[in-house]
Amino acid sequence: MSTMVSIGKFDYLNEPQSDTFNPKIESDKEKRNWMIHMLYIRHDYVECLKVIEEQLQSCQGLCEYAIYVKALILRQKGKIQDSLSLFQATVMLNSNNPANLKQVGRSYFLLGRVSEAIECFDEAQKLSPEDWEIWFNKGLCFGSAKQYDVAEDCLIRSNSIQRHDATYIELGKIYIQQEKFREAIDIYIEALDYSPENSELLTTVGLLYLRVGDNFKAFEYLGNSLTHDPKNPKIPPDLIIQTILATGSIIQDHSENDVALSKYRIAAVHTPNSAQLWNNIGMCFFGKVNYVAAIACLKRALYLAPFEWIIAYNLGLVHLNTGQYASAFHYFSASINLKPDFASSYMYLAITLSRLDDFDNACTAYEKAIEMESDHMFELNYAITLYNHDDFDSARHHLLQFERLFSELDEEEREAEQNVLETRQRLSAALA
Repeated sequence: MSTMVSIGKFDYLNEPQSDTFNPKIESDKEKRNWMIHMLYIRHDYVECLKVIEEQLQSCQGLCEYAIYVKALILRQKGKIQDSLSLFQATVMLNSNNPANLKQVGRSYFLLGRVSEAIECFDEAQKLSPEDWEIWFNKGLCFGSAKQYDVAEDCLIRSNSIQRHDATYIELGKIYIQQEKFREAIDIYIEALDYSPENSELLTTVGLLYLRVGDNFKAFEYLGNSLTHDPKNPKIPPDLIIQTILATGSIIQDHSENDVALSKYRIAAVHTPNSAQLWNNIGMCFFGKVNYVAAIACLKRALYLAPFEWIIAYNLGLVHLNTGQYASAFHYFSASINLKPDFASSYMYLAITLSRLDDFDNACTAYEKAIEMESDHMFELNYAITLYNHDDFDSARHHLLQFERLFSELDEEEREAEQNVLETRQRLSAALA
């Protein structure tokens, strides 16, 4: 069984291989290679470039290794086109070194010239057919070109030669782009068999389980990710925040607001200006019936992301619960303007309009919500509003619709809504 290696980038330092050998010329070419290598791996690029220039002057610009490292440095500075020219020069000096062709292909890929990149990797493959990195980069190229089947084959072949975290991650991305979420989960779990403490893999699996609606599994993997290394510098900060927010959201769903807030405190250190973070914090305070703090957090979230419909929707909920019906109407209307296809917004807008004694518009909003989605709560609240305005026949009709939809729920869902049953009994008795 081969061992999987975790890597972060693909700029390797390969010693050149020359077809002919002249002791004096080769000595001039290579006498500073050790120093160039040492300065490069120390990231002392300024001094490294000075030594490279001295080396190139002493050997009349024919030192393959010095040109190769200079090209790597220029690429890291964002000068992709300049680095490509230098890598092409290394190919001219030594066309039998596959590392040179790989870097030319990599530069073409970074410039978006995918077909030329694939041609370079094909040439490199003739020299080194069992090089996992060549297959990996071909997989990236075909994936970028949306040739997912070919990309999948290349990445699987790369893994068969030598397993790497990066290969598993890219293969999973290919499945995700095709919305094959279960296949992506399977490939990441296979990766975890070889690298069980990889926080990025754990986080990605957790987020995928969230996407397929398996919250229990999502919580397990996201929790493991945070346990292993909540501040892992190898994981992008946005992925850490995403992990914390996802974990906190699951905890919130189980009404553990204090535990969720403790998670969000960690996220606040990394991204104090995250609208999603402040939205979630606000809803934690809403769950704790601390409406003043909830409104303050949600308004901060709205300031950071004024076009996020969910924040306006949540502000509407809080103001509705505090009896500030004019403000609730304002926020529900804003939410509907930003996302007109969310049925619950119309139901809560209808409740708000009813509290503002605008019965006709409340009925219109209820009808719109029911037209968009069959939901037992829409029918029950509509029946209550109709009863409060003495329209008993229509109230009975919608109560019957509620009974039909409620009976279609499974037993667990019905048991979770005891307060709904109490409201139904009181309304049923009043209408009888």
